[in-house]
Amino acid sequence: MASVSSFRNYLCALFLLIVSCGQPAIKEDLVGGPEVHLDLNKIKKRGYLNALVDNNSISYFYYKGGAMGYEYELLKRLTSHLEVELRIKVISSIDDAIEMLNKGRGDIIAFPFTVTSERKKVVEFTEPHFSTSQVLVQRKPDNWADSPHLAEKKMIRNPADLIGKKVYVKKESAFKSRLENLSQELGGEIIVLEDSATAETESLIRKVAEGEIELTVTDQMIAMVNAAYYPNIDIATMVSLPQRIAWALRKNSPELLIAVNSWLDDVKRDGTFNVIYNRYFNNPRTSAIRKKSDYSSLGGNKISIYDDLIKTKAKELGWDWKLLASMIYQESVFIPDTESWAGAQGLMQLMPSTGKYYGAKNLFDPAQNMSAGVNFLKFLDKQWSKTIIDKEERIKFMLASYNVGLSHVLDARNLAIKYGADPTQWEGEVEAFLLKESDPKFYRDPVVKSGYCRCEEPVQYVKEVLERYKEYKKFID
Repeated sequence: MASVSSFRNYLCALFLLIVSCGQPAIKEDLVGGPEVHLDLNKIKKRGYLNALVDNNSISYFYYKGGAMGYEYELLKRLTSHLEVELRIKVISSIDDAIEMLNKGRGDIIAFPFTVTSERKKVVEFTEPHFSTSQVLVQRKPDNWADSPHLAEKKMIRNPADLIGKKVYVKKESAFKSRLENLSQELGGEIIVLEDSATAETESLIRKVAEGEIELTVTDQMIAMVNAAYYPNIDIATMVSLPQRIAWALRKNSPELLIAVNSWLDDVKRDGTFNVIYNRYFNNPRTSAIRKKSDYSSLGGNKISIYDDLIKTKAKELGWDWKLLASMIYQESVFIPDTESWAGAQGLMQLMPSTGKYYGAKNLFDPAQNMSAGVNFLKFLDKQWSKTIIDKEERIKFMLASYNVGLSHVLDARNLAIKYGADPTQWEGEVEAFLLKESDPKFYRDPVVKSGYCRCEEPVQYVKEVLERYKEYKKFID
């Protein structure tokens, strides 16, 4: 009779779970909706899209110096389609993300974001990306591998068995309301604790694996990736029906919504979406390998195998080593034997004549290549220090000169002086005149000594190196 009663209780609990309709609470100060009117036309005119993303092993992270992630790869394709620059802001708090969106400090929330009725009151959701369920994360007994049948008996499979248990969840997440609603339906309290000290769901999963806490709840997709990394956790118990996952926009951005939905439909139709989806969601072991790597921002503190050498050479230059690392990644993605179509070689992509002048006999040798590259940067620093006093500004001029040549940047500075711009400021000043060096009106000007230059590349080069450097500083000590 006891087994029949237990089974009846399980069916009852499952039924109550299915009919559950509770939604996560929204802060009262978020109900007001958008405080700005910033739709697609203004975003395009501005030239960039501010994306709010979470830093986890699925959405966005750095691995071996490069940005990766499901959300990141899709966002790069979206902004390329919209012909704007992608600017990423990492934010873990859901309520903070909604507030930033509606205040205009973000344009799109690119989270694995559960579509709920409450959230639809304050944001507009895109078409769903996919559906997933919430699952209970619990630790297997220490002897689970030796006695899997005995271990299974100790697992929580009946939602009613959560009554009286402490379950830790990410602050402001849908997991809390799901469990609170389940408590009401079951007629007993599940003790739901928001972890204020740990912003990331994956940190809670780690705590379960290490025995620091007993239970947490997360989305099935993230749970699968972490189960490959922590084989001693169990994720088989579902605590919700499948829920739709989508991105969110301001409710007064209909043009952006139409554009995003149209693009999403296209990438789903042509197969691009499936390739990216499978890369992150259907290869949990690959994700686990990345996560445990020393070269992952998710757990490691290294950028490349050349970090020690980079640190030494950056010290000679007076740079933060992460800046030099970002530059080297831009040049070669840390591949020491790479050679460009133009003949530039090695980690810092030096031409053989330049490498020889600065002391390198073999540019495919990482130490020689980096030594020559840094010597060239020292030369550029010496040249620009005569006119650019501010170190941070001078670095921008140095990066551009390294990419396109000192003479073209000097030409742009001369044009800036002639036309009344500030010759000591890069962004919007000298940078703008570098872009004009493909226009006959400017490259035939007497102050221009080196002539024509298609200089979009060095301008983009400076932006990308410095943006990556900012991200390195967030993730790497």
